[in-house]
Amino acid sequence: MQARRLRKLIPGIFVVLGTLGSAAYAQTPEPPPVWAYPVAPKDYVPPADDGSVRHVPGSSKGFTLTEIRDLFYARDWFPEKHAPMPSIVATGRPPNLRPCGVCHRPEGIGGPENASLAGLSADYIMRQIEDYRAGARSTAVKERAHVFRMIAALKELTPAEIKEIAAYYAAMKLERRIKVVEATTVPASYVPNWYYTPKLDGTSEPLGDRIIEMPDDEENFVNRDARVTFTAYVPPGSIARGAALVSGAQADRIPACAACHGEGLKGNADIPPLVGRSPSLIFRQLYEFKAGLRHGSMAEPMIENAKNMSLADMVAIAAYLANQTP
Repeated sequence: MQARRLRKLIPGIFVVLGTLGSAAYAQTPEPPPVWAYPVAPKDYVPPADDGSVRHVPGSSKGFTLTEIRDLFYARDWFPEKHAPMPSIVATGRPPNLRPCGVCHRPEGIGGPENASLAGLSADYIMRQIEDYRAGARSTAVKERAHVFRMIAALKELTPAEIKEIAAYYAAMKLERRIKVVEATTVPASYVPNWYYTPKLDGTSEPLGDRIIEMPDDEENFVNRDARVTFTAYVPPGSIARGAALVSGAQADRIPACAACHGEGLKGNADIPPLVGRSPSLIFRQLYEFKAGLRHGSMAEPMIENAKNMSLADMVAIAAYLANQTP
């Protein structure tokens, strides 16, 4: 019954897995968890812009809601805090090449709905761009339209622009901004637009086996303020279990992550740092490695490791990593 319900909700994964062959499907009996892939409701109507100028604490800048929503202009609240944005990060190139800074922010911090780019090595960023462009990386849920818009944009980049993007974000430092809370009951939430936020009625709900990651200040998250923090609710015991798994406590199933990702899991050459990043993102990437949805020149070791992980393992690993300092 559950599989049929999920097949109806997210049919794309069954089509994709079918094209990968029975071996990939056998490795992943579980369909992608609905909670890990929030989808903007088709009937969502964003609040109207009343024309007022919005501000965020500590910035002298001011933008209207219409300006903030402009997908071809990355609004920068704190330009003095980072190097000048390359044009491809700041404004892109209409009609398809949306600038990186709109979704990933000028500071590269991203959000639960996408990736934090700050602090990733330039070589790693360039490799991921090429994987997206070549079709070696995508998403498990076809309704995640913003991922496909990004892929369309990446295909229009020139080699020089790819290097500019990679150098710009690799030079940045990712600050800690995620608080991980173990809980059985959490604030009841809903999905307005690719992310979770608490309902306004103050009710609660069981967490179950999910990760629910929400901005602590939704208004300024909508304003694209890079300093907004997040709370990620995870099942009790997740952090300790994740710590054991990443350290190799069950190395017969899951090798110690530091062997590739370096001391403190803070990266090793062109292998990415893992700590302090969104647990929602980490979970999705582990799932997609297991599902055979990520390929590319260096994907095979992760595919091999993730195929032995349960969804509960992935939740625990993501919780532990997000709880660490970048």
